[in-house]
Amino acid sequence: MATSSLVSVDQYLTSSYRPDCDYVDGVLLERNVGEFDHGRLQTAIAAFYYNRRKQWGVHASTEQRVQVAPARFRIPDVCVSAEAEPEQIFRTPPLICIEILSKDDRLSEMRERVEDYLNFGVPYVWILDPHTRTAWRCTGDGMQKTEELRTENPGTAVPLAELFD
Repeated sequence: MATSSLVSVDQYLTSSYRPDCDYVDGVLLERNVGEFDHGRLQTAIAAFYYNRRKQWGVHASTEQRVQVAPARFRIPDVCVSAEAEPEQIFRTPPLICIEILSKDDRLSEMRERVEDYLNFGVPYVWILDPHTRTAWRCTGDGMQKTEELRTENPGTAVPLAELFD
């Protein structure tokens, strides 16, 4: 749901929203806040990457602001950066942006978010559905269901079955 009045980038960056909102061309967009299944999966993914941060040279964070364009900020559920010193607000494309569907989210509604990440240069964009235990890998060619989530440079692999259990 969007707010009715336009907000400047400066207003957005100096205000607190609970929960945080996406910012798209002056409009604040509320995000569906997850329930237990969403939060558990979000924690599991972030912890999986956090526990391997030194081995893989990555930093995982939840609900991290990512400036995908001058007037667009998205907040993926989990973000993984391979930068030595990640920015407070990511203005450099992170390695991975992960969205976890909440019960009120629709896969079709994720298209604009995914396109923002891909257009920004994020090499790996994943969508996970804790209810159906399904994962999609997103590219410029579309979304494909996948059984494994892998990256290269650095090489990482996420055992979906373990995360969904």
